Amino acid sequence: MAALYPVILSGGTGSRLWPLSRAAYPKQLLPLTGPLTLLQATIERTRQLAGPDFDMQAPLLICNQEHRFLIREQSLAIGATPGAIYLEPEGRNTAPAIALAALHLIAERNDPDALMLVLPADHAINDQAAFSAAVSAAGKAALLGKLVTFGIKPTTPETGYGYIKAGKPLGANSKALEVASFVEKPDAATAQRYLESGEYTWNSGMFLFKPQRYLDELQKARPDIFAAVSESWNQRAVDLDFIRPGKEAFQRSPSDSIDYAVMQKTTEAAVVPADIGWSDVGSWDALWTITDKDQSGNVCAGDVFIADTRNSYIRAESRFVSVLGLDDVVVVETPDAVLVMHKSKAQSVKQAIEYCADTKRNEHLEHIRVHRPWGWYEGIDKAERFQVKRIMVKPGEKLSLQLHHHRAEHWIVVSGTAKVTINGVDSLISENQSTYIPLGHTHRLENPGKVPLHLIEVQSGSYLGEDDIVRLEDTYGRIS
Repeated sequence: MAALYPVILSGGTGSRLWPLSRAAYPKQLLPLTGPLTLLQATIERTRQLAGPDFDMQAPLLICNQEHRFLIREQSLAIGATPGAIYLEPEGRNTAPAIALAALHLIAERNDPDALMLVLPADHAINDQAAFSAAVSAAGKAALLGKLVTFGIKPTTPETGYGYIKAGKPLGANSKALEVASFVEKPDAATAQRYLESGEYTWNSGMFLFKPQRYLDELQKARPDIFAAVSESWNQRAVDLDFIRPGKEAFQRSPSDSIDYAVMQKTTEAAVVPADIGWSDVGSWDALWTITDKDQSGNVCAGDVFIADTRNSYIRAESRFVSVLGLDDVVVVETPDAVLVMHKSKAQSVKQAIEYCADTKRNEHLEHIRVHRPWGWYEGIDKAERFQVKRIMVKPGEKLSLQLHHHRAEHWIVVSGTAKVTINGVDSLISENQSTYIPLGHTHRLENPGKVPLHLIEVQSGSYLGEDDIVRLEDTYGRIS
């Protein structure tokens, strides 16, 4: 029985699902298709692959540094302890990221027949049985030395995906086929021909192969990527529950996808056609397509009222939203941004994001509620020389020991008990009590209790930016 290691890539930002998905809290960390986030659903999907074909192993997660605590927390929340979490020093696309996982598996597991199943963290699959069957078929081909991709049977003439043209079967009883060619995103007429021919599948971005086979092909096709990532991996360092590859070496690696770097160059590519209820959840229109609808074709989430509205996606995150007399629209409300657009303009969301970036706004980067490894904070009010935040600290967690050069702070406990350290002096602050931290004083906030600590922070001073935090000591390793 072959050992199967899920390798879950979680480096994307899902910008086309703005304003819900943002750089600091991207779509894979959101519960868009059910109670689990897309990342959690992907992990659960791999757990169900255990059976007579594979000895399922703990997943390897590849992500960027900004999301590391959220990804660890979401994994542990469903009882999944990752085999490793690698932090990319910089996004260099999928070929280098997968190489990190392959190098890890070869070094950690002395098993020449081990397989790695590469999955994006932000896809949706609603037919687990068909997915399991496709993985089983791909595994048999991978054990023979093939680099297998999963081709999704197309249902529409989609112009937003790359396509794969299949060749002959690998064997008499094999469900895996040779890859005749990879095809770039087509125009509408060409996509229609692909659909009608039955010879093409969508390129899903999911793969299965032996780690050493992938590295051999990568070294042959892109020795520059292989050399840079190998050096970076050799320079790796352990940081809490995470592994940090060498930064400078990794940044020297060219940025390239596995498709361009390996799959389109190797002579050992194979494809397993799969009808698994797949979606890349790449836009609001795509999310509407895969979500259960009412009799009028509407998807509604949150505190919503609609009338004389059809085939629309309406989502309210923080307040009452009413939509009247509109068809084929997307309306998404968050506490600090609202998107209203025709469903056909799903690919145009980037214009709003570009506007935010060009005008130096933050709505494309963070939500009002900003998550931290110790809990979260959210802005309540802000004006000249003052700012008010609501803060939640999880039981047993604590903020860094820090000071500010430009602001003083007042803390008022709403619920729970706070342990406050100011210039080395500890005190306990209970509900309805408060304390004051003068400008320049070292201080730390901790929750020593067993329930979440909620408090209100009032900042006052000449500058209130988050970069006026000098961390002197930190439980989470956020000090250079």
